[in-house]
Amino acid sequence: MREKKRIIGVGFISIGILFLLVSFFKLFPLSVPFSSPSISDKTGNPQISVFVEKDQLPPFESIFSYVSPYEKKEQKAGEYVLITTGDVLPARTVNSMMVKRNDFTFPFEKTSSFLKSADITFINLETPLLSSCQPTDEGMIFCGSAKAVEGLTFSGVDVVNLANNHSGNYGYEGGIETQKYLTENGMHVVGVGNEATLEVRGKSFGFLGFNDIGHEEKGISWAENTSVEEQIQKLRKKVEFVIVAFHFGPEYTVEPSSRQVELAHLAIDSGADLIIGNHPHWVQGVEVYKEKFISYAHGNFIFDQMWSKETREGVIGRYTFGKSGLKNIEFFPIIIENYSQPRFAERDEAEKILGKMKESSKDL
Repeated sequence: MREKKRIIGVGFISIGILFLLVSFFKLFPLSVPFSSPSISDKTGNPQISVFVEKDQLPPFESIFSYVSPYEKKEQKAGEYVLITTGDVLPARTVNSMMVKRNDFTFPFEKTSSFLKSADITFINLETPLLSSCQPTDEGMIFCGSAKAVEGLTFSGVDVVNLANNHSGNYGYEGGIETQKYLTENGMHVVGVGNEATLEVRGKSFGFLGFNDIGHEEKGISWAENTSVEEQIQKLRKKVEFVIVAFHFGPEYTVEPSSRQVELAHLAIDSGADLIIGNHPHWVQGVEVYKEKFISYAHGNFIFDQMWSKETREGVIGRYTFGKSGLKNIEFFPIIIENYSQPRFAERDEAEKILGKMKESSKDL
């Protein structure tokens, strides 16, 4: 009986302690600094982080919202802006028009101010630039005048990817000549068996480029899986942000192939922060994979493919990094005119392009 009383007494004491604890936490609730929900789950499930200082991607839906390219955007302290475009081809009809006009900035006239607004502007140059290039409006062996570099400097281009299926159209020597003109004009070159690193206000950015179209060529970085993995891992140790450009995928389709997805995922698994895709000549969808962003194809930018609506369309991507990662993504649709010159799409045109981009992202 004495033992039973002892148990009952202990029970009353435990209840009393529990009551006091509940009362205390009602008066003094614990505060946990959760950040607001962020992305990136396309199922609509918010992802919560307890680290408020970690930069987070924006809501997925907002990526496809129209933003005026003429609206001046204030860049906050601790933000770093990267701008990328679709394929740049100052060759064939584009080259002929520039030579005829004796104006090598003409293709960039309507977009150069926007491109120059970034901390880093990154393009895919899909042709060698040669002093001996003869103007022609035909063919699939490309070259552009060496003077085409004037358009790139006019637009503030900082980094040029040469890993594509046309950089080698004039052999290894043509590639070396192209690199010479670019580097002499202050641009960094990637995709030729090398990396590029840039520092912006104390933040370090690293760039790589790989070609997965056609066949392996001397002097051009080939997208062999092991090589991709090793080069990214090596660069990851040197910089805070790694950006990888791939020239990949079948042409004239909005849907990325399984090979595109494989390479993009491999790059992120190896340490990349952002994947920039080109080659299909149509705008393709985007994907968030392990909280990293993939843009599979930006479409065309400087190109002479006027024969279809889709090949005249492209997007300029504006990627804003914070102190710890990518925090904002905006796409600015363009439409090519005069076989050479992109202009920013009007709002109704832009919303249609962004709508198609959103639709093609649903299954990624």
